[in-house]
Amino acid sequence: MRILVASCTVDYSGRLDAHLPRADRVIMVKADGSVLIHADGGSYKPLNWMSPPCTLVDVTADGDELTWEVRAAKTDDKLRITLHEVHADSEHVLGADPGLVKDGVEAHLQKLLAEQVELLGTGHTLVRREYPTAIGPVDLLAKAPDGVTVAVEVKRRGEIDGVEQLTRYLELLNRDPLLAPVEGVFAAQEIKPQARVLAQDRGIRCMLLDYAAMKGTDDPSQRLF
Repeated sequence: MRILVASCTVDYSGRLDAHLPRADRVIMVKADGSVLIHADGGSYKPLNWMSPPCTLVDVTADGDELTWEVRAAKTDDKLRITLHEVHADSEHVLGADPGLVKDGVEAHLQKLLAEQVELLGTGHTLVRREYPTAIGPVDLLAKAPDGVTVAVEVKRRGEIDGVEQLTRYLELLNRDPLLAPVEGVFAAQEIKPQARVLAQDRGIRCMLLDYAAMKGTDDPSQRLF
């Protein structure tokens, strides 16, 4: 990756035309060919960019100024960058990136709740994760100490769609004489008020999941609030 901090003007032509007047900006030229122009604000989004496949061509000198032209491979889009003054210019080999590893996704919550099924209540036991049905797998199927089957739908954010999904599972599971009666638990890190009202109206128990505590990185007993 090449990174320049420079005073520049930028002109883009293609599906629309755009112009960035002269100002100090960061220009990134990545190994995949993409070129991005960033300001000191605006969060992560560049002011202008060219996505690969593209080629940096026609690097010309005009006195102390350089002009770069970035051409798209499959369209007529062009990005023309005039470098009036370069304040810093460096190159770095970053190597292969392992990609983003997400923490706290629904699969993690489901796994932890399966391992700590007693959070559903004392005496609960796990029957199976991803219990198969004709309309899709139920996240967790458990047994309460009184023998009642418990179907659990696990979400990171609990919304009305999740309650509707669990309702369909319950209607189907309660038709099976080997499982009935089946009660529902809607478990999530956050449950929207509308989803909670709908769940309670349908006799579904709502359960908030504390991911940090379940993972063992936080002790709720040590919190002040």
